[in-house]
Amino acid sequence: MACAASAAVATVGLAVSPAAASAAAPAKAAPATTAQAEAGAACTAADLGTRHPYIKTSEVTPTITHFNGWYVTNGSTGTQTVNTSVQTTISVSVGLTGNVEGSFAVETLGKVGASLGLNVQVNYTSTSSTSTSVTWNFRNPGYYGLYKGTKKVTGTYGSLNCNRVQQGDGSWALKWIQGSDTGSYTTFTTLEEGAVRCEDQVPANSIMRKAQDLLDCGSATATAKHAAGPVPSAKAAKARHEAERAERAATAEKSVKAAGGPAAAPAVGAAALNCQPAVYRIDVPGKPLNWSAPLLANDGVRLRESNFFSAHLDNWKLCNVTEQNGVIEASLWNWGNGGCATIPAAIANQEQAYLTTATCGEDDLQRFSIYRDVPGSSKIGVQNKYTGSMLGHDRYADGELIRQYSSGRQDGTGTYTLTVV
Repeated sequence: MACAASAAVATVGLAVSPAAASAAAPAKAAPATTAQAEAGAACTAADLGTRHPYIKTSEVTPTITHFNGWYVTNGSTGTQTVNTSVQTTISVSVGLTGNVEGSFAVETLGKVGASLGLNVQVNYTSTSSTSTSVTWNFRNPGYYGLYKGTKKVTGTYGSLNCNRVQQGDGSWALKWIQGSDTGSYTTFTTLEEGAVRCEDQVPANSIMRKAQDLLDCGSATATAKHAAGPVPSAKAAKARHEAERAERAATAEKSVKAAGGPAAAPAVGAAALNCQPAVYRIDVPGKPLNWSAPLLANDGVRLRESNFFSAHLDNWKLCNVTEQNGVIEASLWNWGNGGCATIPAAIANQEQAYLTTATCGEDDLQRFSIYRDVPGSSKIGVQNKYTGSMLGHDRYADGELIRQYSSGRQDGTGTYTLTVV
């Protein structure tokens, strides 16, 4: 192994590190036909390297983002501007990224809105985390709750992947199947603001009703006579702290559920691999370039042409292979440098993060689902287990990095062939 690597250093030369490489062009947007990606529907070999979301669960919760209790007396009616304090901040997010990055996240939120009939945010944004004001025309005296709020939408999603399926007559066909990856999302609807009194009749489970609940209408504070101005109590502050605590607890619970339970402690050292005997190249179909592992730790897997000097860097084995519902999951061990293909942990949440190799270990960043064409064809699509993203390349060129794309490459450039050496 060491001799092969040394020979490669002497002949191939040093590659430019991914950090120094010019940025790849943005992934192309999914075509309008993506609406046809439904479980059980037909797909093509060009779809092997793509995926599309489907919504598994959703929950809509009216949420107050800003609030203040306010007394209006007979002499203080009319238009007033009232400062409100933050109750909770909602940030749009999908999956691991903590925001909305890549076409898969946008498509996910689009499907959320369509399934619920709501106009939800589909780009990264958040409600205000600072105090804001509400201007309102108070026609009658009374005890008011001034508020800003929205409908918070949360839930989980899964992905549809193209894979071969054996039909009842024994023949094979490519169809969209439900993949094993899942994640959670958060978004919200259009913000609204207003004022509500204890005596107002408002719809149950509405944003206005949530604001009315914060007035604590049965309390002494609500019924007491008081001069015009803010409520002289800690009600708003208490409500804010309770909302923030509930928000943190709910977020932590959903993160654990989305991950399938509490995270296990990382394994120490390299794990022993059980590799299949076959050796493969991962080729661009009908082209001479294929995946070649890096020589340097800070470089990535690139498209290269196989030749005498490849030193097995273009040779891969499938290790610790499992299969479920016709989908292979495996670690990709490189014969040339002895490492396993992985997405670097530091950039795993980024669209177009590059593929590299590292010391083999029990790590989902080193596990890949392999979606296959019908028997007789060696075409495949490759998906990282941890990130859920599909692997592909931005352009066909010698030295081009293999990267992850949340929805895959919709032009078919994420479809490869698994060729036995």
